[in-house]
Amino acid sequence: MTPVSPSLHARLALLALLSLSSAFCLWKSNTLRRRRRLQPSVPSSLRKQYDRPAKIFFASETGTSKSLARRLAVRLSAHGIAAELVDPRDYEPEELPRETLVFIVASTWEKGKPPPNAAFLASWLAESAKDFRVGSLLLSRCEFAVFGVGSRAYGSTFNVVARDMARWMRALGAVEMTPLWDGDVDGGEVEEEFNLWIERVLSLVKGEKSLADEFEVFQDEEEYYEEYGEAEAAEDGVVDLEDIAGKAPLKNSKVELLNGNGSIKEMVTPIVRKNLEKQGYKIIGSHSGVKLCRWTKSQIRGRGGCYKHSFYGIESHRCMEATPSLACANKCVFCWRHHTNPVGKSWRWKMDDPLVIVDAAIEEHTKMVKQMKGVPGVKEEQLLEGLSPRHCALSLVGEPIMYPEISALIDELHRRRISTFLVTNAQFPERIKVLKPITQLYVSVDAASKGSLKAIDRPLFGDFWERFLDSLKALRNKQQRTVYRLTLVKGWNAEEIDAYANLLSIGEPDLIEIKGVTYCGSSATSKLTMENVPWHLDVKAFSEALAFKSNGLYEVACEHVHSCCVLLAKVDKFKISGQWHTWIDYERFHDLVASGMPFRTEDYMAATPNWAVYGALEGGFDPNQSRFKKERRHGVAALKSG
Repeated sequence: MTPVSPSLHARLALLALLSLSSAFCLWKSNTLRRRRRLQPSVPSSLRKQYDRPAKIFFASETGTSKSLARRLAVRLSAHGIAAELVDPRDYEPEELPRETLVFIVASTWEKGKPPPNAAFLASWLAESAKDFRVGSLLLSRCEFAVFGVGSRAYGSTFNVVARDMARWMRALGAVEMTPLWDGDVDGGEVEEEFNLWIERVLSLVKGEKSLADEFEVFQDEEEYYEEYGEAEAAEDGVVDLEDIAGKAPLKNSKVELLNGNGSIKEMVTPIVRKNLEKQGYKIIGSHSGVKLCRWTKSQIRGRGGCYKHSFYGIESHRCMEATPSLACANKCVFCWRHHTNPVGKSWRWKMDDPLVIVDAAIEEHTKMVKQMKGVPGVKEEQLLEGLSPRHCALSLVGEPIMYPEISALIDELHRRRISTFLVTNAQFPERIKVLKPITQLYVSVDAASKGSLKAIDRPLFGDFWERFLDSLKALRNKQQRTVYRLTLVKGWNAEEIDAYANLLSIGEPDLIEIKGVTYCGSSATSKLTMENVPWHLDVKAFSEALAFKSNGLYEVACEHVHSCCVLLAKVDKFKISGQWHTWIDYERFHDLVASGMPFRTEDYMAATPNWAVYGALEGGFDPNQSRFKKERRHGVAALKSG
């Protein structure tokens, strides 16, 4: 063997050192890159002061979690840190945005569900985290930590409640002080793990350790969160079903309707179902859905109804949101469902019976209302009334008049004396023409020029503008209440005041609803920002200008400040002896429908109360309800026009 010179030894050693150093730098760079994703949004040196007592929530059925939570409260108090032990069933979740320090000790009950005392809190967190209107900064004032109590014998559901609560808190902008800790009751490790968790929490609260240091220690948890986050992103990803729209239609239309086994295709595929159910929809049959509106829940708790309550006298706690078609022919930029529903230009799927749809919708709606029982603030009278819906808003995701049996479905609702408020996207004029009388018919007028309509609605039809104008013309022959529904988006359509004024003579609507687009952030399918969101003052200015340009045909009649919404009404129809009559006599409407005789808008009007009239001090808020104000923190998510 040839001897190696000392100089060669030195060079080889230097190369090895450089290689090791390079590898270490690469590892450190990748590690820091991962850790930066989990760094608290606020450095520890700039952390907010805890200006409220710490809240310690316990999700407990047998008392174990409650006992542990009480121990944490004692330890915090012993160190001079104000803390309150809280049973979630006695806590109002809308107070969470005010909290600055929250601890959750959560057990998982049967089938991965939270204990009954924490069911509403868990539901509120889950719904808020999924609701794009809420935003990802809602809990940005808050630091939190979660400890889970469970049994590993339950496999995948081990401490799933604690995991979910931590995930939902993060999604709403709360800063996690330390990654999730848990204890196995069967393994006898709960006491030891909980004591370690308390020591770590105390060191963070007292400032002995920074949040950044905490996330340097737990690399395994970092990697877990990174992988879990990526899995969530994949699960929540946008499912754009352009193929259903028929971009590349098959030559044989009969084949196009069939599955491989010869059966007719269903509209709601497993992927569509999964995405919509995550958004709170109850899927009915193969193409319909129902969802509990937040305003329904609000009025059940005596906290006010939606703008339809102010404008038209709807009892929001007795209103059911539903659609017989989850498919749509547009992909609007402000759609807050992230286009997880199917798109299409015609009905090409299996069709369910309208009676079955109505029965199932009422059943699912009633179940969701029943789940409000025991929720803090619920009024028993409103809850009982809510079990019998009296109004149906056919305005969820999708285009309801695509459903071929829409008239039969409307007849069935009216037979049960349930009023109908139907919203169409103005792409099916022939269907509008043949619609039977409904309580109130809306056409979405999202823009006033061809270019802006294409940019905002992103329609599938090539002749979308002609269809839009024909839909407006179809309103003129309707004898019952008709509405132009305008969603203002600054920089997109809010500057088209003259063009909007020109559209009034085409459809001659009874009413014009003007609403500012609701900001919930940008999304993969929409790049709108807060700059595109008008204030209520902007909406009022636009409404007054449009009324002025109507040459006295319309005046501003009502407003609902909370919804940033204003109503214009035809003066000759709705203003009688100086008093607005935009409300609806629902019993009279049903009597007229049952008579089978022709009737008009004027036949079922009712006087508008003073508190709902434009300019009233109440701003459209029903004084018979209890106003509940909460902090609103908007973050990144999506936009809604509804």
